[in-house]
Amino acid sequence: MCGCQLQRVGEDVSERLDYTPGVFTVEQHVRGKWACRECETLIQAPVPAQVIDKGIATAGLLAHVMVAKFADHLPLYRQEKIFGRAGLAMARSTLAQWVGQTGVQLQPLVDALRETVLAQGVIHADETPVQMLAPGQKKTHRAYVWAYCSTPFSPLKAVVYDFSPSRAGEHARNFLGEWNGKLVCDNFAGYKASFQQGITEIGCMAHARRKFFDLHATNKSQLAEQALHSIGGLYEIERQARDMTDEDRWRIRQEKAAPILNALHTWMLAQRDLVPEGSAIAKALDYSLKRWTALARYLEDGAVPIDNNAVENQIRPWALGRSNWLFAGSLRSGKRAAAIMSLIQSARMNGHDPYAYLKDVLTRLPTQRASEIYELLPQKWAAV
Repeated sequence: MCGCQLQRVGEDVSERLDYTPGVFTVEQHVRGKWACRECETLIQAPVPAQVIDKGIATAGLLAHVMVAKFADHLPLYRQEKIFGRAGLAMARSTLAQWVGQTGVQLQPLVDALRETVLAQGVIHADETPVQMLAPGQKKTHRAYVWAYCSTPFSPLKAVVYDFSPSRAGEHARNFLGEWNGKLVCDNFAGYKASFQQGITEIGCMAHARRKFFDLHATNKSQLAEQALHSIGGLYEIERQARDMTDEDRWRIRQEKAAPILNALHTWMLAQRDLVPEGSAIAKALDYSLKRWTALARYLEDGAVPIDNNAVENQIRPWALGRSNWLFAGSLRSGKRAAAIMSLIQSARMNGHDPYAYLKDVLTRLPTQRASEIYELLPQKWAAV
């Protein structure tokens, strides 16, 4: 330094990213009391309605617990430890009660979401196993979560999960009820009874392709490669038609996809007579040939997708979740999880932040009219 007086000639600004762990605050609601000395009456404003009556948790805290458990897959015992590090001693049993009570309050909204999904003419269906603690025992058995969602071509973006104690087809029939649209699904036998009652089966081309893909990956089968090439042509047409209207999609399928599919069918029939019975390529061919009518139905309706990939993407959160919380504690807790995850995942599908959505819904729900419950559905909701 020269000792002379310095003049500021500018500045450099640097930025660094910091993080502050979750902070808990206490809201105070002051309700004044007003008395009339003449008639000896006391007036006081009522307690604001809330999701958990007389509970200490705000809508924001409840939304945080739900999103942490069902979107970020943090079991309650981990949340209990995280809260403890922030200076709040919150028992896991209390968190479990909040989850249960919140699930009960959200059930009417989930029922409305189910109605909107079943109002669609075409829906996807898939199921995945989840371990559930057997009643009165210290061991688990295999339960199932079923997912039903709208198609990529539908303006509705929604998924509904249904938790059941087994994979029996009656659970799918009970969920679908009197619905008789077009069901995109794999070849699970549990759906067969529904097809006999008026529901139209739509096959999954991705499942058919997977048989040939696995065969080609294992032993470089030339026959499998030929099948993959033809199926690849069908998917190229689907990429071209992705953003078209249903009518235009139907037209391009009739013009370009139908000849490829018909040629593929003829080729498969010819090859099936040539390959050895019981061979891997015979099994791959049989998988498609036995389901050909269902696999080809997408050509008839531009609103029908070529495969079931859309719902398989909605099953993934359960696959992630079960690796963290391992099992459902009971059938009731499994159903609560399915209900809350239906709303969270549907919110994601509509581009919403699950926390912002649930916080607002839990704030408005106690005073929302039953006739206006549909306004709180993810596809209708908008941040205020």
